[in-house]
Amino acid sequence: MNKAELIEALAKETDMSKSAAGRAVSALVEIITKTVAKKQDVQLIGFGTFKAAKRAARVGKNPRTGEKLKIAAATVPRFTAGAAFKAAVNKKK
Repeated sequence: MNKAELIEALAKETDMSKSAAGRAVSALVEIITKTVAKKQDVQLIGFGTFKAAKRAARVGKNPRTGEKLKIAAATVPRFTAGAAFKAAVNKKK
């Protein structure tokens, strides 16, 4: 499902216009992005948690030449699925 399909599904599920659903989805993504960029967690109980995590510096390898190169430390976004979300995905048919 891409963003347009998500907007369409949200509009159908909530009986709102596609433009209103589009604004809602865009606002939600923007809020989550800004909050995680400030190194704060966004926790949606039952769904999951978005957070910033530190990734240590490491040595990588250029696959073409085999040359070793340094990969700098970075802060990256992480998502951890909640228990209810895991259960829904793992549900046996």
